[in-house]
Amino acid sequence: MTLVGALGLCAGLLTSGAAVPQVYKTYRTRHARDISMWQLVMLSLGMLLWLIYGTFIGDLPLILANTFSIGCYISLIAMKLRYDRKDRGR
Repeated sequence: MTLVGALGLCAGLLTSGAAVPQVYKTYRTRHARDISMWQLVMLSLGMLLWLIYGTFIGDLPLILANTFSIGCYISLIAMKLRYDRKDRGR
């Protein structure tokens, strides 16, 4: 692996991994009211575009990082929809 490839892989791991604590906390607390739905949707769409771009240019670190990130943010969107609905019912 080249230095540039390793740099891309490290950047992808850090930025993708940044979503994990929020996913864990939201799952553990069953509370997502303070998370912005617009931010989640915009980030997910941006990552989808990066994934498409990475696929076109064949950049594996970009593809892997954005695939993982999209999964995290889709999970957050699903939890926000579920937990916000539950909070409104109280």
